Amino acid sequence: MAIGDWLVALGLWSAPPPALPPLKLDAGRVAVVGLSSGAYMAQQLYLAHGDKLVGAGLIAGGPYHCARGDLDTALTTCMAPDAGDGPVLPELAAIASERMQGGALAPRRALEGDRVYVFHGQQDTTVLPAMGRAAAELYARLGVTVDLKTDFDRPVPHTMPTADAGSCASEAPYVSGCGIDLAGEVIRHLYGLPTEVEPGAGDGELRAFDQRPLNVAEASGIADTGYAYIPKACAAGGCGLLIALHGCRQAAEQVDLAFVEGAGFNRWADVARVVVLYPQTEASYLPLNPRGCWDWWGYSGADYDTRSGWQIRFLAELIERAGE
Repeated sequence: MAIGDWLVALGLWSAPPPALPPLKLDAGRVAVVGLSSGAYMAQQLYLAHGDKLVGAGLIAGGPYHCARGDLDTALTTCMAPDAGDGPVLPELAAIASERMQGGALAPRRALEGDRVYVFHGQQDTTVLPAMGRAAAELYARLGVTVDLKTDFDRPVPHTMPTADAGSCASEAPYVSGCGIDLAGEVIRHLYGLPTEVEPGAGDGELRAFDQRPLNVAEASGIADTGYAYIPKACAAGGCGLLIALHGCRQAAEQVDLAFVEGAGFNRWADVARVVVLYPQTEASYLPLNPRGCWDWWGYSGADYDTRSGWQIRFLAELIERAGE
């Protein structure tokens, strides 16, 4: 028996999960969705690689480059600003436009006609609803015509609302029974499903996969293990892809599989014929990210929200590997 096998048998070491399998995806049906810090990252990834994506779902997040590489700005201006102290959209749009022209983001034409869904609950006191409105308005400021659907009218706090009945509260694991099937609404819009379509059984295969071969830097904030939900109809390939990004304090190391299994995307993946990838971050103090957030303020480097950023490079590589 190899040394690694002995350590596993003694409970002293856990063998890494297998590599992400080749999924033979339909490259024309790839989208991203995120909650909170995951929403900020979803918009960053979408603007950086709009040539690889057909849309984005933004839940309880704010506009691109809001933090401007500064944690204090992230915690104030981009979450709960005082009146009049929120993000200045003309400046953020100008920065994004310059980066599009310079190649740090995808060209503007790559976003034309795509689908974007922006949701922000009325009762969100963690990231104020004005941030969601700003995230949606940014596209018009950029002069990009997308199929934009917004929802700012429902009494939901800072959480991922699901169709279940229960306590609709902003508390761990930040997946709450609010009687709202938001995952279904997002997937319907991003993939153009008719409203009468019902969710599937969610009886596909959930796999852990090794994120380390994809990790582009030791200090990038990426965990060792990610998760993939593969509908039965997608086992042979030919399906689309949804990248689903958790929020702060919502990674598997903190809430186990509460977001992966409970957010509601898996049942809708069955009928949309998409694989759902749940990449994972990890909490750390070096870099300073104790809540395991996706990087939307610059803890992984100054170019965090461009094509050169560590985490965006990781996610782009994840999409490429999954499509093989």
